[in-house]
Formats: sequence, C-alpha cells, structure tokens
Amino acid sequence: MPPEPTSSGSSRPAPALTFANEAPAHAAEIEALLNRAFGPGRFAKSSERVREFADFAPEMSFVALEAGRVIGTVRMWRAAVGEQPVAFFGPIAVEEGDRRHGLGMMLVERACAAARAAGEVAVVLVGDIPYFGRAGFSVAPGVAMPGPVDPNRVLSLRFRDVPLDGAVRPRA
Repeated sequence: MPPEPTSSGSSRPAPALTFANEAPAHAAEIEALLNRAFGPGRFAKSSERVREFADFAPEMSFVALEAGRVIGTVRMWRAAVGEQPVAFFGPIAVEEGDRRHGLGMMLVERACAAARAAGEVAVVLVGDIPYFGRAGFSVAPGVAMPGPVDPNRVLSLRFRDVPLDGAVRPRA
C-alpha cells in the first residue's frame, strides 16, 4: 500500500498505532496534548464541571500510542443522569498531524465498547452530532448539564432502553 500524502504534500506511511488503557505514566503527555488541543479555555466548559464530581474510569479510558508516544486520548467518567448511572465521555483529543487517519473515531468506538462491556447503560457527552452521530450518538433532550451548553450538543448513546431524564450529577 502506498504511503498516504500529508497535508504538506509529502508522503509518509500511516502511523503504526497501539492502544492501551490510560495509566498514570501517561498523565503528563495527556495533559500536554489536551492543552494543545483545547487551550486554557477547556477548564471553563460545562463538561469540566462534570469531571469535577464524576469518578474517573481508567478501564474505559484509552491512549493511542505511536512509538510509545501518546498521540490520542479519550477519557470516561462515572456519573448519573437523574437516578440513572451513565458513563460520561470526554475529553477526546488527537495530535493535529494524526487526525486524518480516523484515530478520533477509533478512540470513540473503543471507549464506548469498553463502557458497554463494563455494564454501563449509556454514554453521555457534549459534542457535535455530525461527528458523534457516526458512532450512534443522538441528541439527548432530557439531559441537563451543570452550566450553560447548547442542548443540541448534549448527546447520548444508549446500550439499553432506559430513560435519560434529569441533570448530570454524581452517582449515588
């Protein structure tokens, strides 16, 4: 197979990727990647309010590695919508030069498969339906975020037919 052209017009082989559950050893590289992807404004987002109270789920959180270097990350958290326990998705980030390989969607699918395997009934996130809809997400009209957010960006992927109605909050 010929190498894929890069945005600069040169050619290089597609990256040889491995995936792993997020581990403490990845923390510094993940934070640096998230800072590059979102900047300091990431801490002002409504999703960050959820991450302040939700429980981190490392068994549902992944890194994509190329030659041992973190080039992508996705995190999951345990939260609830009303009384219903759910997984809360995000953030997700991929190094700018590696985005065209579909790595972001691979991370979305891997994290959601892990949530399903862990017995979660749904995954909730704030994001764009044109992107996340490809993974089966749809607008979740009954879900309220802590803080201002466009309700059309509050999405869910349900693994079981359960009602999702209420505010995103800590699990009981």
